[in-house]
Amino acid sequence: MSGHSKWASIKRSKGAADQKRGAVFSKLAKAISVAARHGADPAMNFALRIAIDQAKAANMPKDNIERAIERASGKDGTALEEITFELYGPGGTAFLVETASDNHNRTISDIRAVLNKHGGKLAETGSVGYLFKKLGTIVIETADAEAIELAAIDAGAADVEQHENPANELGTGQVVVSTDPKELEHVRRRLAEQNIEGEAGFEWQPLSHVSVAGEMAAKVIKLAEVLDDLDDVTAVHSNFEITA
Repeated sequence: MSGHSKWASIKRSKGAADQKRGAVFSKLAKAISVAARHGADPAMNFALRIAIDQAKAANMPKDNIERAIERASGKDGTALEEITFELYGPGGTAFLVETASDNHNRTISDIRAVLNKHGGKLAETGSVGYLFKKLGTIVIETADAEAIELAAIDAGAADVEQHENPANELGTGQVVVSTDPKELEHVRRRLAEQNIEGEAGFEWQPLSHVSVAGEMAAKVIKLAEVLDDLDDVTAVHSNFEITA
């Protein structure tokens, strides 16, 4: 891999492939249920609106979305618990792994098994979290990145980055707009007024990156991907950066 490639970019490309498999529905349903715990009305709960929009973008059936919202009430006896695990990966890398589970013991057992196999270990609470900052993000597919960048800045974005998107066969790129989490709805609305739409969400972005290459890079990517594939995991964030 030439140049620099951050896990956030790899993860977005992987997400596009996951949607083709259909297995992503389970993760999207959990994300909806978690968000709905803070209010079942998407008009009043921005996080829930984002989760529903992501589900619709993946063509999740309406009935699945409604069941996921209902699950948040816990009436079916399977209320979900949100837990974020802090991990160390190979090569001095750090991970934040967000989960939603109805069985804490199963979740931590699955994560330990992955870490034991792929060279990672659990970290104490607080020993990794300070390396990341939570941001709102809007990922926009575009062939005119410069115009989108200017519009995002005018809308109040805190930062704008341009990325290639190898998963897009049309050859368009991505503009990743970052905001303070509290400003995400405002920036998203301002862009929508200009007919600029993208996938909104929240990410734990690293304050600095740990460079890995070659065999070490392969090990770190494998760990990230296997963690991301666990049923109870809703998001994986890491500070690694692949260098040639």
